[in-house]
Amino acid sequence: MGSIWNALVQSYAFLATVPIIPFLLVYIVSSLRGGDRKGAFRLAMDVTTAFLVGCVAMLINRRFDTNFGLFFLILLMLIGGGLIGNAQNRIKGKVDTNKLFRAVWRLSFFLLFVLYVVLMLMELLFPTRASS
Repeated sequence: MGSIWNALVQSYAFLATVPIIPFLLVYIVSSLRGGDRKGAFRLAMDVTTAFLVGCVAMLINRRFDTNFGLFFLILLMLIGGGLIGNAQNRIKGKVDTNKLFRAVWRLSFFLLFVLYVVLMLMELLFPTRASS
């Protein structure tokens, strides 16, 4: 059982390091199976967000020498969810949790993508002492 877990951890680590790979895999397979490119793009965004969370959290931890990266990202998502939920409640009088979760998850994709690019460029151009 330990070897299966290690294989899963290694696979996640590789795919999180290069998140364009799961994005392209999911997009290509989904668009070939269903033919709906818009839906395939959304599905690829949703899957890739899970990998971006791990990668960006690790990059934050390395860059700022902390262990707070994952918690920082979760905090940002919760704040975004609170703001969007408040807006839904004011406009419609109720909160649709499915739409709320989907909106936060997809907005997180764009935020995490920008953070990934910025932090990866910083890591490549100005490596920290621990990585050199």
